[in-house]
Amino acid sequence: MNDARAATLDLLTRRAAGATICPSEVARTLSPEDWRSAMPLVHAAIDGLVRDGAVRLSWKGARLATRSGPYRIGLPNRD
Repeated sequence: MNDARAATLDLLTRRAAGATICPSEVARTLSPEDWRSAMPLVHAAIDGLVRDGAVRLSWKGARLATRSGPYRIGLPNRD
């Protein structure tokens, strides 16, 4: 898989409801041997997913409006 958007959504759908993932997990899916080089692609994909409302960001349980510093990725609450 080389599409960061698809990889992100795939990882999230495999998790329990309410679970989050780390952006490095997405990068490791895309490039296991050199995952750090995939991080800019992952960050860009996450920015797009946030804009589209497809994912939410948080850090230590606090919601983030945009990506800044460390963050976790989750599916939006659909309540």
